[in-house]
Amino acid sequence: MATLLHLQGIRVGHFSSPHILRFNERIWIDGDDIDNKSLNVAHKRLYSILGKDMSEALSYFEYTTLLALVAMEELDIIILEAGLGGEFDATNVVSKELSIITPIGFDHQEFLGNSIKEIATTKLNSIEKKAIIGFQPYQEVYSIAKNINADIYFLDGENKRVLSLTKKLNWSYYLYENAYLALSALDILNLSYSIKDLKSVKLFGRFYPISSNIIIDVGHNILASRAISKALYDKYGDRRIVLVYNALKDKDYSTILRILKKHIKRVEIIPIDTKRAVDIKLLKKELNNLSIEFNIFENVNKDEIYLIFGSFFVVESFIKKYLPQI
Repeated sequence: MATLLHLQGIRVGHFSSPHILRFNERIWIDGDDIDNKSLNVAHKRLYSILGKDMSEALSYFEYTTLLALVAMEELDIIILEAGLGGEFDATNVVSKELSIITPIGFDHQEFLGNSIKEIATTKLNSIEKKAIIGFQPYQEVYSIAKNINADIYFLDGENKRVLSLTKKLNWSYYLYENAYLALSALDILNLSYSIKDLKSVKLFGRFYPISSNIIIDVGHNILASRAISKALYDKYGDRRIVLVYNALKDKDYSTILRILKKHIKRVEIIPIDTKRAVDIKLLKKELNNLSIEFNIFENVNKDEIYLIFGSFFVVESFIKKYLPQI
């Protein structure tokens, strides 16, 4: 979405989290990640506004959100990706012209609730003026959205032109749905774009091939694993892949592995640098329970297909370990 606007000559910024390799990835301005000099200027300006006590009292994500806003204050349009996506998210400090609601599933239950109804309610309560609701796997989301006091639009049908182009670009179906949702949002906002500019969009980390036999994806929850399962079948049919994997302890890695099992030749566990990582003994136990062959990741065999999946930490660890070798 940001790329399409940038190519129309609009000054646009995009804030997302987390990052894979560099913090600068979180703040994208006019086609590029923010440079170190601009980031330092924004830090100094924000610190002068907040003062020492307030700066240190904010959470990491709260401070980062404000930092992005300061860095992008001169732009025409800014796009903010909500962290946990709920009504209490730090990105709600700004007034929103349009909320874009991607598929809602089970994730971050400790913050958002333990049922789809609770999670969807918390997320949709962040809507301010109007919103567009993407294709949803749970009907409860549509029911809750219809009762929101705002102008609500629903993605409907199929956009054959977008589907045709994304197929030519070898995008997976879930990326087509994301593209369709983004273009529909631009239509609602009456912002001009060229659909052909989708060819210029870089989707690093989203079912992204970094070589002929290696795909990386930063997904980490059940919805993501279902989307990946379909993408793998569409791309490789019944051919099995090697899954380079690890998980955070608050994720339902058991269900994720069950969903992906039919595609897996074996799992190669890659260490990740975070205290949030699941105990490797528990992960191995679950793999044994599921009768999935596994070992520790060492290297890539050029004759096999690899999917790097499980979290941003997994993709980061793989890139740091493997890419310097090629």
